[in-house]
Amino acid sequence: MSGFAGFPGSDVRAKLDHPVIDADAHVVECDFAHLDFVRQLGGEKMVDKVSKTIAAAGATVRGFWWGIPSGPNTGDRAMAQLPRYMRSRMDELGIDFGHCYTTRGLSHLYITDEETRRTSCRALNMLYSEMYAGVGDRLRPVAVIPTYTPQEAIEELEFAVLKLGHKAIHIGTELRGPARPATGKDPFLQPTQSTRSIVMDSPYDFDPFWQRCIDLKATPVCHTSSRGIGYRASPSNYVFNHLGDFANGAEFFCRSLFFSGVTRRFPQLSFAFLEGGVAWAVNLLNDIVEHWEKRNVDALAKNLDPALLDVDLLERLFREFGSPRLTPERIRANPHCQLMIQRPDPFDEFAACAMTEIGVLRKLFVDPFYFGCEADDRMISVGFNRRLNPLGRVLKPVFGSDIGHWDVLDATSVLTEAFNLVNAKLLTPENFRDLTFVNPAMMHLSMNPDYFEGTVVADAARKLLATHSSKQGASSE
Repeated sequence: MSGFAGFPGSDVRAKLDHPVIDADAHVVECDFAHLDFVRQLGGEKMVDKVSKTIAAAGATVRGFWWGIPSGPNTGDRAMAQLPRYMRSRMDELGIDFGHCYTTRGLSHLYITDEETRRTSCRALNMLYSEMYAGVGDRLRPVAVIPTYTPQEAIEELEFAVLKLGHKAIHIGTELRGPARPATGKDPFLQPTQSTRSIVMDSPYDFDPFWQRCIDLKATPVCHTSSRGIGYRASPSNYVFNHLGDFANGAEFFCRSLFFSGVTRRFPQLSFAFLEGGVAWAVNLLNDIVEHWEKRNVDALAKNLDPALLDVDLLERLFREFGSPRLTPERIRANPHCQLMIQRPDPFDEFAACAMTEIGVLRKLFVDPFYFGCEADDRMISVGFNRRLNPLGRVLKPVFGSDIGHWDVLDATSVLTEAFNLVNAKLLTPENFRDLTFVNPAMMHLSMNPDYFEGTVVADAARKLLATHSSKQGASSE
């Protein structure tokens, strides 16, 4: 969330010996242009259906309103609507190369009607391909890939990459059902969507989709909002709903990838989680370690197996320290107090990810994941803090400007705000290089070594990849 920082990002960029890659700016779609492609794909009937979906946004759960720059920041809005104009100001921003993610697609990935969802998302991808033609040396749009079924996801991925030439993708991460009907003005009775992960306890096998991402060299990136789900479903207050919104959506998908074994089965894949920061990931990683230490199969068998309960000891202690109600006879008759004592199947809840020791978390969690952070997020520092990481490693935060949305009060100051974390000694210059160049580059280079060819950062990307490969080789010897 960027405010005014006092001087332009170009001043910061002049001090750096590396490029700056923006992992998460935004395109603000002109709905009339989007609907042109909807009409081309589905005719006037589909235009009407998509238009009604747009009009209904936030009708029952207070969502995005007064959400894009206006007034003195009208130029910032125009940058998000006009790629050639944004490109003309990149030097002023201090950003060498930028990725532009959807605005409308954040919600349209989850339209419950299949035909409307798929048509709207394809129309957006066609629009982006046209809008960003001619600016690919400095800006790249990101295709939106709906994922209600593996077939749907593969078909749109192939169309976006093979037909339209997209190199970056933004995927849906949840299967969201229709909201239950509103039953009155009571806010506790407002409709909220049902949701489940596309991979954890899913009715579908998404492995063919992950393999197709590898084949087409596309890093799956999520930008998942949890607004409208449970704790973030206020009909009256957007800020209430927005706080923790993307972090919660990302955490759910990250947990799902890990516990369903996706990162074990597909070590070639990288994943990115945008706009939620990295602090939640540090917390999740520590929680995984703490749970595994106490709930791995050996620990369960040794410490928690109900069959090992010493009922004689319990009876003796209840006799000595009990009361007229807590008697030895009653605990002898019901020693487990109705708690579950049957051995469930599956028993090893870490089996899908094949976690057998803490060290494997490097390959299952640290290596594949990248975490999008906004410029003024002071909690970025915890991602680089080895003392907070149970593996003694750093996670991989990536810089995202969020240009185009309300978070940015002055687009020219976004990089300056990020650099203020260095001035405040929350980040080192090396951390800042990782945040603004190394990690945003590697989240794509790790799957597509040619990802930046033809761009202004191509030479720097080649050198980075060569250095990274040599370090990887040395660490494996």
